[in-house]
Amino acid sequence: MHALSGFSLVSLLSLGYLSWDWAKPGLVADGPAEAGDQPSAAPPQPPHIIFILTDDQGYHDVGYHGSDIETPTLDRLAAEGVKLENYYIQPICTPSRSQLLTGRYQIHTGLQHSIIRPRQPNCLPLDQVTLPQKLQEAGYSTHMVGKWHLGFYRKECLPTRRGFDTFLGSLTGNVDYYTYDNCDGPGVCGFDLHEGESVAWGLSGQYSTKLYAQRASHILASHSPQNPLFLYVAFQAVHTPLQSPREYLYRYRAMGNVARRKYAAMVTCMDEAVRNITWALKRYGFYNNSVIIFSSDNGGQTFSGGSNWPLRGRKGTYWEGGVRGLGFVHSPLLKKKRRTSRALVHITDWYPTLVGLAGGTTSAADGLDGYDVWPAISEGRASPRTEILHNIDPLYNHARHGSLEGGFGIWNTAVQAAIRVGEWKLLTGDPGYGDWIPPQTLASFPGSWWNLERMASIRQAVWLFNISADPYEREDLAGQRPDVVRTLLARLADYNRTAIPVRYPAANPRAHPDFNGGAWGPWASEEDEEEEEEEEEEEGRARSFSRGRRKKKCKICKLRSFFRKLNTRLMSHRI
Repeated sequence: MHALSGFSLVSLLSLGYLSWDWAKPGLVADGPAEAGDQPSAAPPQPPHIIFILTDDQGYHDVGYHGSDIETPTLDRLAAEGVKLENYYIQPICTPSRSQLLTGRYQIHTGLQHSIIRPRQPNCLPLDQVTLPQKLQEAGYSTHMVGKWHLGFYRKECLPTRRGFDTFLGSLTGNVDYYTYDNCDGPGVCGFDLHEGESVAWGLSGQYSTKLYAQRASHILASHSPQNPLFLYVAFQAVHTPLQSPREYLYRYRAMGNVARRKYAAMVTCMDEAVRNITWALKRYGFYNNSVIIFSSDNGGQTFSGGSNWPLRGRKGTYWEGGVRGLGFVHSPLLKKKRRTSRALVHITDWYPTLVGLAGGTTSAADGLDGYDVWPAISEGRASPRTEILHNIDPLYNHARHGSLEGGFGIWNTAVQAAIRVGEWKLLTGDPGYGDWIPPQTLASFPGSWWNLERMASIRQAVWLFNISADPYEREDLAGQRPDVVRTLLARLADYNRTAIPVRYPAANPRAHPDFNGGAWGPWASEEDEEEEEEEEEEEGRARSFSRGRRKKKCKICKLRSFFRKLNTRLMSHRI
């Protein structure tokens, strides 16, 4: 199915919507009457599923969490639906997206470490059946708008080859909101906005948040409500670079901190984009048989205006500020609405939950780590989930003070890992910056500001918290409860036995946009991959052929290994 383009009946249907003045809050449509709190009748067909994912939005960056940022649409949708206040995601972009679309932990897809960089020959494993592919099997039309960030080195990796009928968005993780340029190092820059499998040069200049909401409206205007629809809107907002239309900045002119001001403007613009998508659902007859899911992808980046207060940590860490997500479900089909759910939910759970809603089935053969949590969300039942493996990353810098002995001989505590079992959460290795960072209201950040509440000890490699009693991770109980530490270390070891090798290949020079007309895009083929594997095997045989040659190759090997490790460390710290 080709991407929507050109002047057509779709354009005529949606002309009024696209000319709507975004800056006028009075244009929020009341639309069809919304369902009350009584259970709705069974829908005539599977529900339309609208999944909205925001990028780098912090736990504190929504109105209903007491934020200084205006999010009236999100506040209203959450208040009328079910707020998920025990909801977990991953600390960075690629892992959250991979777990959403596969229902599997990172250790089961080889994406345990960092993100997929633009020049890496890597992508979401091609042997995985994705969520949109499952929904297609159930008769759904599937559409994606926004940020992919799951690899694109081969055409087989592209969204349109992984289950989406149409795609408009960026393949990489960090583009300019207007020009859609992205640099992966000095001088390695390219254009990244794609429609289907083609470069969308002509759409440059439009602010991505508005562009993506407009495309979502086009899709809704052209689709029959009688046929089930899956619409995945993965906003680039509010990831850096901090860019916003001027009218949104004006609202926050009193904010002293410039980064926070720009960030707040971007959040409010995104909130209005969600409002417009919701309005389109009502206008085109989808709303009454729809399920709207809102989720952030990781914690806020506190150095770029985000806030996770009062949680500990930030994006890229395994403290609660990095992995506790913003999430809610809004739908007339919910049986118990207008409430807050404390049921334990993880981003992998959306796969079996949405497949179940669509009338599809999953089985043990699918190898999922997620659970169907719809009864917990809709009816208030207990969650089937009792634990979460946040991750095991063997490539991340090992903690200086960790050891196998420190892990009772069960687990090497130098390895970065985090797990939650019941009320208990265990972290090992280096979990990332463990600060509590208050709302960023100051005009600048002197050193004393960052030192208000620093992680007490760096000579440590194991932490244990009772998250139910201490969600802010202020009281480390590792010393008091070695029995619990042992139990959770054993669970980490159990999970690790099921892990597949990490896939984090070195950058390929052929990926440079200059070789693709100035745009990021696929550069490799299956034959190229086979040739590279054969070359590696040949090198291995050559190294074992003669001692003298082995010494020569060894120098090359060491040099290559050095740069690979250096690249890994640099990329890890740049996230």
